[in-house]
Amino acid sequence: MEKTHRVAVIGSGSWATALMKIFLNNLNEVNWYLRDPEAIDYIKKYRHNPKYVSSIEFNTQKIKFYNHLPEVIDNSDIIVFAIPSPFLKEALDKHSLVFENKFIVSAIKGIIPQLNLTVAEFFNREYGVPFKNMGIISGPCHAEEIALERLSYLTVASATKYKAEELASFLRCNYVKVRSSKDIYGIEYAAVLKNIMAIAAGICHGLGYGDNFLAVLISNASQEIKRFLDKTYKSKRKVNSSAYLGDLLVTSYSQFSRNRTFGTMIGKGYSVKSTQLEMNMIAEGYHAIACVKEINKTYNVRMPILDAVYHIVNDRISPALEIKLLSEKLK
Repeated sequence: MEKTHRVAVIGSGSWATALMKIFLNNLNEVNWYLRDPEAIDYIKKYRHNPKYVSSIEFNTQKIKFYNHLPEVIDNSDIIVFAIPSPFLKEALDKHSLVFENKFIVSAIKGIIPQLNLTVAEFFNREYGVPFKNMGIISGPCHAEEIALERLSYLTVASATKYKAEELASFLRCNYVKVRSSKDIYGIEYAAVLKNIMAIAAGICHGLGYGDNFLAVLISNASQEIKRFLDKTYKSKRKVNSSAYLGDLLVTSYSQFSRNRTFGTMIGKGYSVKSTQLEMNMIAEGYHAIACVKEINKTYNVRMPILDAVYHIVNDRISPALEIKLLSEKLK
């Protein structure tokens, strides 16, 4: 990959908008796919996204807009997907798409609920994209802080080191530091699992538990993620690094965390449906709960926090009762 390669961002939400801001620091032109033509017209006229992170102002002369997915894919070499995981399969199934000789990048911290696959697994199985032609963008990084240009850290994972480094070079700027990794599997699954753990943290916050308890909960959550990764795909990964532990911490504690907010509302007594309507945003962790629970039937990893969240959200067990039972299992 070279900086002359054509980069596309697929998506119109907060993280897609933030990624556009980052890429435009380093690239002369970036392709941007937005499903809604009216959103494209608005950004061209007013230079910011009307719905998400609207404080980001764009130089629209450096953006080539698309609202036809096959066209943007044909005209791009590096394709960064930032569509919420529950909608990815549906968005792609509407078209006949070919990803041959394309480098596919997932900026999605979720799992495909219809298939119980991470995004990399999905592109490999459904579209035959080799893992060597895929990258992952992850790390403790919220779009709102990118908009404010607060110092943030990202990790780019790819099976091929030089591709990870090249992609990282497109993202580095004075407020974003980037490291590379080869652990596609671990970083993707850690991102999925930390969302579930953040829902648990939110539930406890909504129930009135304090910082002392949350510290113990999140410490146990980190151990739970490690157990799952070690059992399913053992590697020499350092789970206390920013791509794993850092992402877990920011998602569990930050005011910008959708998953924590989702959990907080559940803890306060909202139903799942009313929470989703009130938030009007996607909490990826909600869709991952049943998927990971199903996947874990194969591996039988001890995951008491996952089980507690599943019982609360899917079985509608009382949050107060379930967290009280969970508190006896934490160490």
